[in-house]
Amino acid sequence: MKITSLQDLKKIQKSIADTAALQAAQRAAELETARRLAAQKNLFVSAAGAVHRIPDKRKALLKKEQPAPVATQLQRDEQAVLVEAISDGFDASSLLETDDTLSYRRPGVGIDVLQRLRKGEWAIQRQLDLHGLRSDAARDALSGFIRDAYKQGIRCLRVVHGKGLSSPGKTPVLKGKVRNWLVQKNEVLAFVQARPLDGGAGALVVLLQAGGY
Repeated sequence: MKITSLQDLKKIQKSIADTAALQAAQRAAELETARRLAAQKNLFVSAAGAVHRIPDKRKALLKKEQPAPVATQLQRDEQAVLVEAISDGFDASSLLETDDTLSYRRPGVGIDVLQRLRKGEWAIQRQLDLHGLRSDAARDALSGFIRDAYKQGIRCLRVVHGKGLSSPGKTPVLKGKVRNWLVQKNEVLAFVQARPLDGGAGALVVLLQAGGY
C-alpha cells in the first residue's frame, strides 16, 4: 500500500492493530481449547480409573526360556573329591599299631574292633584289586572306592595291594602306600591284614564308619 497522506498512515496502523488483535484472540482461543481438553481427559481418567491393555488373543503366548539347571549335586561331589584328596607325602607309621601286620584303628576305636576284624566277624561286602596299577591310578581308585562304599552304607571292604613278588627287588610298592592313604580317609575306622584265605599279606580288610544317604 502506497502512503500518500497522513490518512493513509492511520489506515495502515489500524490494519496492523487489527491483525495483532486477531492473532491474540486466536491464541487465547487455542489455549482455552487445550485447557478444556486437558480438563476433560483428567475427568475421564478419574472416572475410569487405571487402564490396562487388553491382551491380543491373536498372538501366541510363548513361555519364557528357563535358565539351564545347575548341577548342584555334581558340584558338591567335585568339592568332596577335593576335600577328600589323599597325599603320597603323608607318613602314617606313627599311627599304626606296633604289631607284625601294622594294623590301624582310629582314636576312640577299641582294640576289640581289630580283634573282630582279624577273626573275620564282619562279612566282606566289596573288594578292590589294585594289582597292575601305578601309584597315582591306585590312589585315585582307592579314594573313589572308599567314597562310593561309604555313600552306599557298606562297612567292610577288602583292598588287595599285592605282595610285590613281581616288583623290582620283590618289594611291595603299594603295600605301605595303601596304609598311608587309608589312614587319611575320614571314613576309615580301622584296618588289619587279611586272613590267609582272604589274601594274607597281600590284602587289607577295612572297616568304614556307618554311612549312606
